[in-house]
Amino acid sequence: MPVCLYFVVPCYKDEDTLPVSVPTFLKKLEDLTAEGVISAQSRLMLINDASPDDTWNVILELKKKDRRITAMNLAHNAGEQNALLAGMFTAAEKADCVITMDSDLQDDIDAVDEMLQRFSEGCEIVYGVRSARKEDGFGERFASGSFYALMRIAGTGQIDQHANFRLMSKKAIGQLSAYTATNYYLPCVVSNMGLKSAVVYHQRFERAAGTTGYSFAKKLRLAVDAVFSHSVFPLKLVSGMAAFCGVLTLAALVGMFVLWGKSGAFPTGTCILASVFLIGTLFMCALRILGEYIVKTFAEAKHPPRYRIDTYLE
Repeated sequence: MPVCLYFVVPCYKDEDTLPVSVPTFLKKLEDLTAEGVISAQSRLMLINDASPDDTWNVILELKKKDRRITAMNLAHNAGEQNALLAGMFTAAEKADCVITMDSDLQDDIDAVDEMLQRFSEGCEIVYGVRSARKEDGFGERFASGSFYALMRIAGTGQIDQHANFRLMSKKAIGQLSAYTATNYYLPCVVSNMGLKSAVVYHQRFERAAGTTGYSFAKKLRLAVDAVFSHSVFPLKLVSGMAAFCGVLTLAALVGMFVLWGKSGAFPTGTCILASVFLIGTLFMCALRILGEYIVKTFAEAKHPPRYRIDTYLE
């Protein structure tokens, strides 16, 4: 029996990208419907994350031309992760499964066919994993490799080379809604849900149009949020720093006594100054790490809404 599929696509500063990528999404819906894989009630949901440009008006114009497009406009810039949640929770009210993708079509939309096959075999979650990043420059590949390496070291459960491209069933989204924390990184939460899952590998392509809205600073912030929201590794690092500092201090004391025994001159000033600088640096690093956890705890205590929907058009 054909399933009802919703593509959920977050949009931010995509006024140039959507006119190019939306026809591709609609063509995939048309092909899958013709093959009897999905039902005619399947839709493409575009979520405007309060873009400062003309993205929302572009979405409205595209919607006028095709009834299969549903449009959501958030009242404030909630961030990509929360925009995805807004779309997923809304789509799950009608869809049997949801596939989330970026609007730039860098992920291979033809991998959707295999995702739906895995779903028909009983998988509740299917991850789209990039098998190669040949189209990315060295800087992009280095940043991406560093990010996933950090996720592995921190033990967050993040799947290598997986970002927003995934299929989730109605059941999986229903269980995801039980996670009430404000600060979390969606790929880490989903990968730790424990539901039956599969991986589909695909090629990464160049952007369909437009430019990326992710600056290096935003990527760094995303990495920090992911680690501090899903791992205690930084706290273990603080403990390691304290132990390292203690060993160095002990070594400095032993060194001072050895030099005193050989030369008769006790190098008190130099050793104390070096120890103070070392301990001070490590102490400030530890405070910064602990401060990040305090900030996140404070944010959770206020229980702010993840997103606010201004307009939703079926």
